Amino acid sequence: MRESEEGTRVIPFDNLDFDAVMAQSQAACDALSDDDGGLKREVLAHAGNRWSLGIVHLLGVAGTLRHAELARRLDGVTQRMLTRSLRQLERDGLIIRHDYGEVPPRVDYTLTPLGKGLLVGMMPLWRWIVDNAPAFRTARDRFDNERNSTFVEPRDGLN
Repeated sequence: MRESEEGTRVIPFDNLDFDAVMAQSQAACDALSDDDGGLKREVLAHAGNRWSLGIVHLLGVAGTLRHAELARRLDGVTQRMLTRSLRQLERDGLIIRHDYGEVPPRVDYTLTPLGKGLLVGMMPLWRWIVDNAPAFRTARDRFDNERNSTFVEPRDGLN
């Protein structure tokens, strides 16, 4: 069993070691066709972004929400980014968009079973990040302090 300096164990299962996990990971990657590999990268690129994960989390916690409510709860998201993220999540089957066809427009969003699976699958990663936050902060502080102590400000005209 390997353990990190701080936080949770690197391999959370007693019956697996790091090499076994890496072998399983490689086998999963090898099983993907070229098309599947592209799909994997696309889904990870947008499903793993800040706003998409926030949307999935909100819909998982709060249930069905309207567009405006999502915008209010996602601090800092632009209208354009929210709409784009919602469309990508809908395209991949992670959320369902329901347009009531009313004036003024009434549209709401719900997590699909596939979206719930993403949320459940992300929980171990989020837990690992939270558990290891002190180690991340320590590493960042060490890195920043080392860079700042060796960084020399360029003099005017000598770039």
